[in-house]
Amino acid sequence: MVIYCDTSFLFSLYGNDAHSPNAVAWASQNTKPVFLNSLTHFEFGNALRFAEFRKAIPSGFAALYWAGFETAISQERLVVATSNLATVLEESKRLSGIYTLTAGHRGFDILHVASAIKMEATHFLTFDGNQKKLAEAEGLIVPV
Repeated sequence: MVIYCDTSFLFSLYGNDAHSPNAVAWASQNTKPVFLNSLTHFEFGNALRFAEFRKAIPSGFAALYWAGFETAISQERLVVATSNLATVLEESKRLSGIYTLTAGHRGFDILHVASAIKMEATHFLTFDGNQKKLAEAEGLIVPV
């Protein structure tokens, strides 16, 4: 079993939003490492900084939440896996061609699902409802 997570899940788990209780409850029951790639690593850091910029989280909290995230990586609860960007982009083009006109998927959401597919993930963690539909349409299990 390979579990891939997107930025919405990470923000809920290491930050604080409406989905945080669900993310924490899921993580407390999970014993397997959760995978992400460099794109997700970048997007999560940017999401934290942007949330602080918008005053959605208090000043200094982006760094605090980032520290918890980096601790999880050092403890191997999170694994930043190497992905071949060219193959992820090819898969993203395929997904976009099939689903975007009929379901309206955003680019980064497609990149997350494509990354999970290329990592041969079986499970996909997200709190984004539209992205969940895309992941499930591609056969991924979305447990939260």
